[in-house]
Amino acid sequence: MLFAISPAKALDYETPPVTSTHTPPLFIEQSAALIDVLKSYSPEGIAGLMHLSDKLAGLNVARYQAWSTEVTQQNAKQAVLAFNGDVYDGLAAKELSEKKLNWLQEHLCILSGLYGVLRPLDLMQPYRLEMGTRLPNGKGKNLYAFWGSAIADYINTRAAVDSSGILVNLASEEYFKSVDKKALKPRVLTCAF
Repeated sequence: MLFAISPAKALDYETPPVTSTHTPPLFIEQSAALIDVLKSYSPEGIAGLMHLSDKLAGLNVARYQAWSTEVTQQNAKQAVLAFNGDVYDGLAAKELSEKKLNWLQEHLCILSGLYGVLRPLDLMQPYRLEMGTRLPNGKGKNLYAFWGSAIADYINTRAAVDSSGILVNLASEEYFKSVDKKALKPRVLTCAF
């Protein structure tokens, strides 16, 4: 069984990770293409695009400028440990054993505007890019066009090795909309909260 969740807006890069185990992000080339687009924006442009305060816009412009395709434990952190919000508090990944983190790695997909899909132990650099952002790019006018069927194709690959054939959707509507339902093969169970 696979599970899909949304990322969190808040990030924690201050707390040391509970594990050194990590994996590289799967869609780093696509992420780099989006970063190139984001680097062309001024802080005022990012504030308008994402409806952010001047302070948050400045912070994220600096993050885009510092972002690199070379992910290391010095410039990145495991996604499930970096996101900081209600879902991640409930998941309590910071308290999980190595064995349980490895199980999570095999069963959890974190949908991301910048990274497409993150596995829990994928190293992720600080960023802000919500899936619903209308960011014009080489593939269309928004991130849904940019990701196309790539996210669904990846989930299909993961589901092919999972005997249940089920994807439990715990993501927000904004994020799950990035999964091309026509291309998706596993049966989807969506939880209503």
